[in-house]
Amino acid sequence: MGKVKITLVKSIAKRSPSQKATILALGLGKTNDSVIKDSNPAIDGMISKVKHILKIENI
Repeated sequence: MGKVKITLVKSIAKRSPSQKATILALGLGKTNDSVIKDSNPAIDGMISKVKHILKIENI
């Protein structure tokens, strides 16, 4: 299992409540915020739900 850097590249202003909750659960709040997480099935599933507003980099 590796690490992944997740960056929010678009605003969550007009997103559905479930997408907003997913972004907040990942630890992101504002545009251009970044977090580094361990890659596991739970995180990968969260990323796949909102991948259209994220930038993902493997570390």
